[in-house]
Amino acid sequence: MVEALGRKLILVGQEVHDFASLLVSAFWSSLTPPFRLRETLQQLSFVAWESAPVVLLSVSFAAAVTIMEASFHMKIVVQNDSLVPGFAALLILRELGVVVTALLVTSRVGAGYAAEVGSMQITEQVEALKMLGIHPIRYLLVPRLYASILGLMILTVVANMVCIYVAMLVSQWSLGYSSGSFLMAMRAFVGLQDLLFSVIKAGVFGAVIPIYSIFFGLRCRAGAEGVGLATTSAVVATSVTIIILDFILSYIFSFFY
Repeated sequence: MVEALGRKLILVGQEVHDFASLLVSAFWSSLTPPFRLRETLQQLSFVAWESAPVVLLSVSFAAAVTIMEASFHMKIVVQNDSLVPGFAALLILRELGVVVTALLVTSRVGAGYAAEVGSMQITEQVEALKMLGIHPIRYLLVPRLYASILGLMILTVVANMVCIYVAMLVSQWSLGYSSGSFLMAMRAFVGLQDLLFSVIKAGVFGAVIPIYSIFFGLRCRAGAEGVGLATTSAVVATSVTIIILDFILSYIFSFFY
């Protein structure tokens, strides 16, 4: 049992070392040329433009549910829902828009990256890149890293705007508040720093997605099962990390409100 535990600790230590090496390599490669602008723009289209329909549809329904549930429970507790527009706008800008967007992009883009790189790994395309003198991290990770960071920041801004608009429509149709009263209540609760911190969160979450996806893709084992396992591991690890980072960043940002 002690021997098995020792082997397990060695494997964990090796994985941590490999992940740290990938982070250092990604950081250095992202700051030095060449930057491969064309590939970055292609990946940006994949991350932002192609993800936009599912993201905007999902966050719209999430915003509608948020404001309706907030009104229902506030009427039960204080018999008044006049603060619902302000609270809903605050929740949308600080948490709902960015976190839901990041998790949806993880399930789509992160899974795609992990499956793509995993397939390249088991078909020895990654080894072929090394033989040609091309660094796999610079070739595979850096364009996706830039695209994911920028794409998620753009999607978050658009998602927040759509969420606010949908919440305003729901407050008009269901709660009886005019658009003017909704915007006045939102202005009392929400400031420019809320949108700024939301965009910062999006940039951090966007960096996490390709890093985990490439890491697990490069460690993919042979066979369809190996690709599936790498994809699942990448999505789960990224989602958990996003939730943890959201808590950490929200705590840090709370000192600036």
